[in-house]
Amino acid sequence: MARNKKPLPLLEDIVIDRIAAEGQSIAYWDEMVIFIPFGVPGDRCSVQIVRKKKNYAEGRIVALKEPSIIRITPRCMHFGICGGCKWQHLPYEEQLKAKDTQVRDAMERIAKVPIAEHRPILPSTEVYSYRNKLEFTFSNRRWITDAEMLSLPDTLTDAERAGLGFHIPGKFDKVLDLEHCYLGSDLSDDIRNFVGNFCKERIERYPFFDLREQQGVMRTLMIRTASTGDIMVLVAFAQETKEDRETLLNAIITRFPQITSLLYVINTKCNDTIGDLDVYTFHGKPYIEEQMEDLTFRVDPKSFYQTNSKQAYTLYSVARDLAGLQGTEVVYDLYTGTGTIANFVARKARKVVGIEYVPEAIEDAKLNSSINSIDNTIFYAGDMKDLLTDDFIAREGWPDVVITDPPRAGMHPDVIKTLLRTAPARIVYVSCNPATQARDVALLVEGGYKAVVSQPVDMFPHTHHVENVLLLEHM
Repeated sequence: MARNKKPLPLLEDIVIDRIAAEGQSIAYWDEMVIFIPFGVPGDRCSVQIVRKKKNYAEGRIVALKEPSIIRITPRCMHFGICGGCKWQHLPYEEQLKAKDTQVRDAMERIAKVPIAEHRPILPSTEVYSYRNKLEFTFSNRRWITDAEMLSLPDTLTDAERAGLGFHIPGKFDKVLDLEHCYLGSDLSDDIRNFVGNFCKERIERYPFFDLREQQGVMRTLMIRTASTGDIMVLVAFAQETKEDRETLLNAIITRFPQITSLLYVINTKCNDTIGDLDVYTFHGKPYIEEQMEDLTFRVDPKSFYQTNSKQAYTLYSVARDLAGLQGTEVVYDLYTGTGTIANFVARKARKVVGIEYVPEAIEDAKLNSSINSIDNTIFYAGDMKDLLTDDFIAREGWPDVVITDPPRAGMHPDVIKTLLRTAPARIVYVSCNPATQARDVALLVEGGYKAVVSQPVDMFPHTHHVENVLLLEHM
């Protein structure tokens, strides 16, 4: 017979000690670490333990008895429910300190290698309205808050149950029906609210998708706003009903004639990815354009482009400066994506070789070189650990500098082995995950490199995410 589990305790007068990784905060209980979301150093609170392990516990604040002197009122009404901005209750200066500490701790505790120069984190030029891309989900089961529970009738109509917004953390079939998101532009809010209300008022024709039963019509909405003024809207339908689809899309372009790219997809799959789907242009161009210095980058609906346009320029400028290019170097740009970094540094190098796993991204990279009249880049699609052979390097040239910008998981061990074998004079490692960057840096230092400069860059205010650019030099 199963034993009755001991109830988890409610702890009183717990004081938040510091900010931790992944947006958590840390407190202590009988020398045990407790991870607590939405805490601020100095908060004195009641904490309900929700999970207890051998060496740590997880809890949630149920009563804030004495707020920290640095705690501020979150700007967004959805704070604490929406999982997007976990740090709106922290002043921006404190967010920067926490991110800077996160990078330093990763290098000291994971890499365990000396960094000659830790530079102070570079703040974002915009703290709100900085995101150029937002993706929203339609759901026929929106999240209903405790306050709403007290006032809503027992039975709701389909329109009252429908929501268009962000997924609730840990609830794959529930979305928060957003009123306003301070990370995007006011125009993004206006478009989302218009589409959501239009469909709710005609819910029989535009039922929101049932994520459990995999049925309905309206699936997702993506909005991209470029620094050039271009605006892309992509609507994903779960089935094709031409008359209803055209009615909605015509209504969107009539209400927002400034949209330069109105697109749609028909997604009958069990997931929301569109990488393998045909995208159709209903109005305008099939792409938008971004600008950086005198360069133009085409961004199609499947393209990756940094979501903070202004801060992307800061990030790439740091990478280019640390590369120390004199115009004679062969540069390898690993995980090049659509070639943004490759094209950004090309005019200061003799040759840039970009490598990326996704063939469609490589086609975009080639196009971006073409429209900017850059003729010293060459791009290859394939698995890096398979492409970077001795024959490949002999053909394309031995790299003087390598710039690598891998996904959050970091670099494959075989790629690191190849880097150590080719031994470029400088490696500029751009990372969105200081922990995996530190893991890889430890291997590179063990293989003969020294870590020279670490430069954190804040791309995502009010979140725990941070980019770090690290320069390594061969000894």
